[in-house]
Amino acid sequence: MAKNVVVVGTQWGDEGKGKIVDWLTDSAHGVVRFQGGHNAGHTLVIGDQTFKLNLVPSGIVRPNVACFIGNGVVLDIHHLCEEIATLEAGGIEVRSRLKVSPGCPLILPYHVALDRAREAARTGNSKIGTTGKGIGPAYEDKVARRAVRVYDLFDPVRLRDRIEANLALVNHLLTTVLDAEPVTLESFWEQLLADAETVKPLVADVSAELYRINKAGGNLLFEGAQGTLLDIDHGTYPFVTSSNCVAGAAAAGAGVGPGRLHYVLGITKAYCTRVGGGPFPTELDIETEGTPGWQMSTKGREFGTVTGRKRRCGWLDLAALKRSLIINGVTGLCITKLDVLDGLKELKLCVGYEIDGKRVDLLPMGADEVARCRPIYESWSGWQASTYGAKRWEELPAAARAYLHRIEEFCEVPIDVISTGPERSETILRQHPFGA
Repeated sequence: MAKNVVVVGTQWGDEGKGKIVDWLTDSAHGVVRFQGGHNAGHTLVIGDQTFKLNLVPSGIVRPNVACFIGNGVVLDIHHLCEEIATLEAGGIEVRSRLKVSPGCPLILPYHVALDRAREAARTGNSKIGTTGKGIGPAYEDKVARRAVRVYDLFDPVRLRDRIEANLALVNHLLTTVLDAEPVTLESFWEQLLADAETVKPLVADVSAELYRINKAGGNLLFEGAQGTLLDIDHGTYPFVTSSNCVAGAAAAGAGVGPGRLHYVLGITKAYCTRVGGGPFPTELDIETEGTPGWQMSTKGREFGTVTGRKRRCGWLDLAALKRSLIINGVTGLCITKLDVLDGLKELKLCVGYEIDGKRVDLLPMGADEVARCRPIYESWSGWQASTYGAKRWEELPAAARAYLHRIEEFCEVPIDVISTGPERSETILRQHPFGA
């Protein structure tokens, strides 16, 4: 019987989803991206090769696995063409295995210009920390019912008419409100048509294809981007992304019924990181050498895959994690980067907050409330032995096992998988999400 698994990040993104999706693809017939855009960054280490993916599902590095970009993704087709070329240069066959939904809204150069001009106009703490890749403005067009979508690539006259109508509005905002340069259609039209010729052969009815695979007994893996605490509805708004990145979004973003999502794997680091602006209750100093935050930043190589920005680091926030598990209906947890904590004498776990003298047990909604949270910590003994590359639960130091048991106990969700390194084999399996 077919089984479908959804992989989601339970923090502010960058939890290590790419490696886990690649590892799980061994049991899947298809891998699906269902939200976000090329602001996502998944790094895969396969032998002596490293692949950094933004749009193409992580399953592409596995031969004979079908990969899908669902309608919930906003698509920069020029970036997609570049990513395909990079993968092909690395010896990965892409075009016969990648399918793109005709319903994907397109990210066009005027979305990028608007995104960057708005961020530049923000000052101080009001800056969102956007990647400036046009993601938000593209989703705005979708909701406003003026999006240019992949199916418009097949009708150049209609495509041009819709872009010209949108440019009139965007250029008004750029020149009169944001004091920025306008965008001309001529600056990108020919490139758009050239990219369209690469993408059009990939277009397929993704919803129907996924139904066909399931009906034939094939397993599907749904790959989320960003993290739950960046969700447009449930995250630390307004310091969030522009899409729903929770497990339920897999249904709408790929065209499958929610009853066909059988298992949700929540990915979390053994500590916390965040890129860009917004509140972060357990944040630590990452600049002072020898401190726990410095070790997380340095040993964890905490730099954004997409932006290269240094990530903020802090203790694991169980009160935030439990909120994510509730929202996603997480079946099992996967803990990543446990080895980054190796050698620390003392570890802390945030188990709640104090707000105006009152205890709160779950992360509240909205950035303003989260900024008022003062973390309540439990202290745990660290371990001096290495956990890097461990492949069996029994190989972990007793203090590491105790730390993980406390996470399970607090969250009331089992830890089914522990990633102990970037390679596929560096994984401790306690319960397989596909039941294999």
